[in-house]
Amino acid sequence: MIRTIQTTPFDDQKPGTSGLRKKTRVFMQPNYLENFVQAILFELKETNGTSLVIGGDGRYYNRQAIQTIIKMAAANGIKHIYVAQNGLLSTPAASHFIRKYGISGGIILSASHNPGGIDEDFGVKFNTANGGPASESVTNSIYETSRNITHYLIADIPDIDMDSMGTAQVLQSTIHVFDGIDDYVQLMETLFDLERIKELLKTGFSLRLDAMNAATGPYLRAIFRDRLNMDEDTLLRCIPLEDFGGIHPDPNLKYAAGLVQELMRPDGPDFAAAFDGDGDRNMILGRGIFVTPSDSLAILAANAPSAPGYAAGICGIARSMPTSQAADRVAEKLNIPCFETPTGWKFFGNLLDAGLATICGEESFGTGSNHVREKDGIWAALLWLNILAVKGKSVQKIMHEHWQRFGRNYYSRHDYEAIDSKIAQDFMHEAEEILPSLKNKHLCGLTVKKAENFSYKDPVDGSLTQKQGICVAFEDGSRIVFRLSGTGTQGATLRVYLERYETPQGNLTRDTQEALKDLILWNETVFNTKQKIKKNAPDVIT
Repeated sequence: MIRTIQTTPFDDQKPGTSGLRKKTRVFMQPNYLENFVQAILFELKETNGTSLVIGGDGRYYNRQAIQTIIKMAAANGIKHIYVAQNGLLSTPAASHFIRKYGISGGIILSASHNPGGIDEDFGVKFNTANGGPASESVTNSIYETSRNITHYLIADIPDIDMDSMGTAQVLQSTIHVFDGIDDYVQLMETLFDLERIKELLKTGFSLRLDAMNAATGPYLRAIFRDRLNMDEDTLLRCIPLEDFGGIHPDPNLKYAAGLVQELMRPDGPDFAAAFDGDGDRNMILGRGIFVTPSDSLAILAANAPSAPGYAAGICGIARSMPTSQAADRVAEKLNIPCFETPTGWKFFGNLLDAGLATICGEESFGTGSNHVREKDGIWAALLWLNILAVKGKSVQKIMHEHWQRFGRNYYSRHDYEAIDSKIAQDFMHEAEEILPSLKNKHLCGLTVKKAENFSYKDPVDGSLTQKQGICVAFEDGSRIVFRLSGTGTQGATLRVYLERYETPQGNLTRDTQEALKDLILWNETVFNTKQKIKKNAPDVIT
């Protein structure tokens, strides 16, 4: 019943910080998915792993890929294989399940916020026993194995019924089809005062929650409809679809424009949140205001004790380097550390495991805490609602009071998408070459304090990660950061991050792009970004 299939390696199976992402048709090639999964299973067995959880965000090819992985895991002797019912499992829920039940690892099928469909994107990610994304050493090992693979193992068995909970015996493996929602909902009930949020909703407080036809839909229904008695019509696009209804499931100002327009009306809802394909990203809106992810991280950290799960306070904050320094100012006031890491949630794992940080965040619409080892969109929305319920103030009021206390980090990200990869690499190389000449450079009223390609030494294990993004820091606290994103599947995406600090006594309500105009001019004058990458304007501004 076990077949050994001879295969040859693919040259391009290099996983990034979020696993391996390619076009769906690439994964559907003979042996492509199988090669990468076998490399993961070799790694799991090398660490004596005996159990595996499998699930995904429901995008096209999700169910077929799960069946393949089940058969391969059984053929490789994995004793307990846990499969989420209907194949649906959000990334934060997968992390919690691994941690709660001591699972050896998990394979999550998702390309996160990328579009889905046969002509769109697919992804495979491996999470280890702490519930977090595999470390760089593990992903490098998997990559090297995939480059030298000669065969894979697969069980010649019928497909498993993933739609009905229960167990089945296959070879020496037990297949468990489990409810992928209930454990996660129970965890949220321990962290947040759902009764207080329910009382807030009874006052006429209005909200919209947009699952973008992706994995968070069933979770939103279980929490907000079934626990908090919200009307179904406040939950938007909650039925997971293989192509996400033809939309781009990325919760930002461009791809959730309809929700943004509704919140900007004078009579719009009080609060809204949108979530991405696998449920780890979030966008927060209040009536008349967009909360940048950097501000959201800072405000959640400053007000975390409003929720029962954080009543004792937080021990530290961690943020990715491109994220604004708003959280640093909160940490300073709270007299706790704030760690600056490379982009990628796996870099937060050591800090969380060591008890050095409680709340973490990235500028790319990701926030989370030590309750799991992934960013968590629904968690962020619930913490915001718990804070709103306790304070009895609007999102806009909370934002303005935060700036009056800590100052405001005006912040924006300009994304240039689908650039020719060589052009993008050449731009970064040329930008790095001129960094030494920028020290003390004065232009547009700005003086350079430091210019570097960011490196990170992990305070827990001492590992060094280099060349994680170009950062130009100015004397007044402003910054320009350049980074190539690894989340796309077509060409390269150059992200340009612009940040300017305004003191509590300054003008805190300016238009963001206007507040950043000197930095925008500085960038174009010194780096000549648009001309070099052959783009007239950013594709997305957030």
